[in-house]
Amino acid sequence: MSRDEQLKERWDAVVEKLSLQFAEGDTLDLDAIIYLIGVQELGQLNRRFKKDQKLDLMHIAICRLLEPYGYYEFDYIDDDGWPHYTTKEDLPHLKAGEQSILMKEAIVNYFLEAEFIA
Repeated sequence: MSRDEQLKERWDAVVEKLSLQFAEGDTLDLDAIIYLIGVQELGQLNRRFKKDQKLDLMHIAICRLLEPYGYYEFDYIDDDGWPHYTTKEDLPHLKAGEQSILMKEAIVNYFLEAEFIA
């Protein structure tokens, strides 16, 4: 199986499991999954977030997802429990499709590490 086929298969497994668990079977998109990862990383699961906080959650998720690639490094958790990251290396300029593939790969790796998928 090629790397692309394996990524697609694993991505589909992530989407299916998360969609069943959090969207009553409606298919979650990439942004929704990034948001869920942000909520998971914050660890404040039973609260409502304002619009700007939702963007911050997505930023937390992106930093966490791209940390293993060397783009970000965890720095500290503030008094409100929000994690902060520092930029180690600027992201390369990627086309939209390439960006999507990088994020899907990072998400799949995140859920493999968490043993959410096999």
